[in-house]
Amino acid sequence: MIDDDKKAAAVAAVAEVRDGMLVGLGTGSTAAFAIQALGDRVAQGLQIRAVVTSEASGKLARELGIEILDFATIAHVDLTIDGADEVDPRCFAIKGAGGAMLREKIVAASSARMVVIADGSKRVDRIGAAKLPVEVLPFAGAYVMRVLTEMGAAPITRDNYRTDQGNLVIDCHFATLDAPRATAATLAAIPGILGHGLFLDEVDAAYIATDGVVTRLERTGASD
Repeated sequence: MIDDDKKAAAVAAVAEVRDGMLVGLGTGSTAAFAIQALGDRVAQGLQIRAVVTSEASGKLARELGIEILDFATIAHVDLTIDGADEVDPRCFAIKGAGGAMLREKIVAASSARMVVIADGSKRVDRIGAAKLPVEVLPFAGAYVMRVLTEMGAAPITRDNYRTDQGNLVIDCHFATLDAPRATAATLAAIPGILGHGLFLDEVDAAYIATDGVVTRLERTGASD
């Protein structure tokens, strides 16, 4: 049932894609449903190009006949579609279970519009229960772990895992996340942290499916 909801949310989001768009494709199990749905539309004649946030997403997209461009040459994306580990009514999201949050945030920042897709279990009143991943330069691993521990983040380094950039992912488990903007600013200021999974300004809308019924949330402009 959860996979059915992921697919329903993905199909609803992909309906936003129009001929001629440059589309950003996210990473993870839910994003894969969006790539599949987009591939189906391309097979039916939709003319688009795409950029991807991970090698895995690129492999799947190419297999489905989607033309992939090198994002390093791209300054502007029309629409990005991605998954989320948590999303709340403010369209604040936690992302990064798939380890691609740094690339995902860069592509999102370049996009005129970003939508996330999720099954109903990912919809929360306020983000903060999900683990919050940070991408860390290996050189800084021990130092960053110390600082995160002092912050009360209960950090755990993912075992035997490196991002597509060759970096570590450290998952933080905050007891509460009452001030997400302040937490995001603190994390961004720690030398050695290259990115984190708090998406506070990037998400414009969320498609969330529960028992086959898709609800769309649009950003309301909440500040914190």
